[in-house]
Amino acid sequence: MTPRTTAAAAVLAATVLLGLGGQAAAAPVPQPGAATAETLATAETLAAADRAAASPESLATLSRFFSREGKVSAAAARPRVEGTAIPVSHLSPEFVAGKAGAPVARLEFLASEAVAADGQRAALWTARTEAGWQVVNIATGDDEFRYARLGAAKLPGGTVFREPQIDAWYVAGGSRVLPLDEDAVRAVGAGGTSLTGYRARVVQAYGNKLPGSAYAEGGMAGGFDEAPSPAGSAGAPAELLAGAGALALGGAGALVLARSRRRTSAAA
Repeated sequence: MTPRTTAAAAVLAATVLLGLGGQAAAAPVPQPGAATAETLATAETLAAADRAAASPESLATLSRFFSREGKVSAAAARPRVEGTAIPVSHLSPEFVAGKAGAPVARLEFLASEAVAADGQRAALWTARTEAGWQVVNIATGDDEFRYARLGAAKLPGGTVFREPQIDAWYVAGGSRVLPLDEDAVRAVGAGGTSLTGYRARVVQAYGNKLPGSAYAEGGMAGGFDEAPSPAGSAGAPAELLAGAGALALGGAGALVLARSRRRTSAAA
């Protein structure tokens, strides 16, 4: 795996325990809900995310971000935002908990693709906060956009989502969950698995990390909290970035950088 640099705002410093209400139950497995992201990522919210990503403040921060390792000066970075924001979904804690009707994934944030003059690329993560739509994270590379394209090609109309605990990307549609990267192949095999099989796997992996478990009471880090998804509410993102832990923009707005390991290769 290769490192992925990130800069995050204070809203990313949220609880990371698996906040899955109740015990994982053997409820009927719901079908993937592509409409989950599409419903929340309306034309209005996408426009708001686009404005936040392309704001002078965001572009100035991007200039500093792209120049952090001396590859290009901040003045010469001349970042630009390409295209419009896309919805990014993660494995739903309600799905893991066996909540009836819960889709396999839920919208976590919107992502906008930024490009520097020297070709560096980054993803601007945008979420609705109490102060309105804001860029809450910057991450190097184009994972979000690349896997969205791969998923659309592999299973048109499917739901592309990430399992953040193992940094695996999938596309789900009908009754199947198919892998999009090597982490996902290791988890479900090259041919994927059924939706029922996938839920059995994630329940086994995370079902003992529910509130009240020894894992939760011991303060161990998980992958979810009890707050609603930020792109659909004013709550904070549930997942802390891997690597150096919580990152923040300080009181004076100083940019804080750390390393977060992210997969760069994709499965056929």
